[in-house]
Parts: sequence; structure tokens; C-alpha cells
Amino acid sequence: MPKSTILPIITVVSNLNRWAWFVVLMLLCGSVSADEPAPAKQQELRNLLKHDCGACHGLQLKGGLGPPLLPEALADKSDVLLLDTIQNGRPGTAMPPWKSFLTVDETNWLIRLLRQP
Repeated sequence: MPKSTILPIITVVSNLNRWAWFVVLMLLCGSVSADEPAPAKQQELRNLLKHDCGACHGLQLKGGLGPPLLPEALADKSDVLLLDTIQNGRPGTAMPPWKSFLTVDETNWLIRLLRQP
């Protein structure tokens, strides 16, 4: 098969894998009712949000290297998009994947926290 034919096939398969992951995340978001993290874990997650996320998004989350994470800035973004962004990062940007450090439930809890006024 010529290289010109293989590259589009690889691109489609690569995109399918990303979309398959996206669909799995959507299903998890819709079907799993996560318990609240323990109070100590909640504090750990708040510290991570302030210090680790704040390093790029600003200590008050008003933006910096990364965009603002205030409720009004996130209003037009779905939970699924935010979950995918946090868990998998944003290729081509400074946003790293956090799935090695955060579970899906912890990420969903952070998203709920970020949406609070």
C-alpha cells in the first residue's frame, strides 16, 4: 500500500481511538454516581487546584498561561469536555494529562467545584 494511502488510515484509526475514549468518558459521567471524596482528599484536591492548576491558570483561576477556570468561563463547556481535557491534556498546548494523578471521580468532583460560584 502506498504511503499516501496509509497516512489517512492511521489518522482515522488514531481519531477513532480518541473518540472511543471520549465515548467511554461520556458513559462514565452519565452512569456513575460518584461519592464525595473524604474530607482529607477534598482538601488535597483543593490544594492541587490552587497550586498545580493555579500555576498556569492563575492562583485565583482568572487565567494566565492557561485560560480562566471561573464558573462563567466554563459555562459553555460540557463536563465531558472538561473531563477529557483534564484527564488527557490538550495536545499542542502546555496542558498536561492528569490521569496519572487524578481518578475520573476526583476529576468530576473538581469540575463540580469549579462550577460553583
